[in-house]
Amino acid sequence: MEFTEYRQQTVLITGAASGIGHAQAQAFLAQGAAVIAIDQRADPADWAAPERLTYHVADVRQPEQLQAAIQAGIAQAGQPTIVCNTAGKLDGYQPSLAIDLATWQDILATDLTSQFIVTNAVLPAMLERQHGVFVNMASIAGLVGGGGGAAYTAAKHAIIGYTKQLDLDYAAQGIRANCIAPGAIDTPMNAADFAGDGQMARWVASETPAKRWAQPEEVADLTLFLASQHADYLHGTVIPIDGGWLEK
Repeated sequence: MEFTEYRQQTVLITGAASGIGHAQAQAFLAQGAAVIAIDQRADPADWAAPERLTYHVADVRQPEQLQAAIQAGIAQAGQPTIVCNTAGKLDGYQPSLAIDLATWQDILATDLTSQFIVTNAVLPAMLERQHGVFVNMASIAGLVGGGGGAAYTAAKHAIIGYTKQLDLDYAAQGIRANCIAPGAIDTPMNAADFAGDGQMARWVASETPAKRWAQPEEVADLTLFLASQHADYLHGTVIPIDGGWLEK
């Protein structure tokens, strides 16, 4: 899959050190884009084109850290035309009574509020150019119950609502915002499912109509399409990539 349009563009990606965010960053680098990568972990230093990467360590739960990383990245790589709000974390599938307020706030700060902060940091420049694309990471947990606990499910439902409103408010000014809703993706975030004898991972695969987990590169490929001019008429939508989980 080749998208020559990404040459000379800058893409900002949160959660870029591992999993889906890392695969997205590698995919855009392979297509010729410059990438501003943000993650709380150290630089994994395995990039496809390190000369076009600027990497910044920041905790997306900390607004000042996140803002500083964004501005440092822009100073080095230029204003982003594409944003992948990918950083996120699970909540241990805990129901409401099992979650204390600090955990609730931590999940929402990571999964939801970080997207708001990143979006507002780059949106004014996009509006000046009359062009900008957001690919926000939701989840099947944003469409149904059972994909996470109470906090994660609430955050992912909110991301979908935020993305729809973002697109509605600014579509006429050249902005596109859409969501991806992954199902079972083999990433470090889901490592607990593979722990021990991997019984949970096997159960998830057996319950998925496609009978397997997906690799993060498959989500990255979808991202390349969704951020491209080929998807220019896709606005405020949610694209599941779940092996058929939601069709059951």
